Amino acid sequence: MRELDGTRPVRTVGADHVALREQVLTELRRRIVDGEYREGERLTELRVAEDFGVSRNPVREALRVVEAEGFVEILPRRGAVVATLDETAVRDLFAVREQLETLAAGLAAERATPAGIAGLRALIDEAAAATAGGDLDRVAELNSDFHRAVIDVSGNRWLQSMSAAMYHHVHWVFRAGAAHRAPHSLDEHTRLVDAIEAGNADEATKAARLHVQAAATAALVQRPTA
Repeated sequence: MRELDGTRPVRTVGADHVALREQVLTELRRRIVDGEYREGERLTELRVAEDFGVSRNPVREALRVVEAEGFVEILPRRGAVVATLDETAVRDLFAVREQLETLAAGLAAERATPAGIAGLRALIDEAAAATAGGDLDRVAELNSDFHRAVIDVSGNRWLQSMSAAMYHHVHWVFRAGAAHRAPHSLDEHTRLVDAIEAGNADEATKAARLHVQAAATAALVQRPTA
């Protein structure tokens, strides 16, 4: 903080050490998504700070963000615990995905450019290589990257904004069942891109819907009942 001509203090860029906060947030989210911090596990500020080798302040701020995102719950007498993806949470996630992704697929079929199609194909190829190599963490990342890319190709900035936080949770759910879902997901992604490249909005919408429904069914098999 500094004063400007004797007036009220002015906050200077960099005063809040944003980079450290963002690093802690990114790593905390990653550990939850990848299962290093398990569902229902307690996360005290002190424990996370020691795990990351940082002070408690950036951890406190990161916990607030992941609580708002739905990764962490604050429970009476327990404090912060990793949220549980029960049946209700999974069904709600996929209900929203079906609406957003079918809309995105139809728009992508109408608006896709050759560069956009090439980008989608490249993500599928990379996911195929990661699947063959057994790199399931990378497969999960690429799954979310693919769906974000379809939304980018749709050219609808509202879809981009509304779906940003959702794909952290998509990654979380997909990672848990990646070993089983990865080969099926690749085939479904390929059918979706084929329809987008053909400019067939109806087929693209159908392919997106069938994909989300198949993913939901697979996710619900491995979830506890609400």
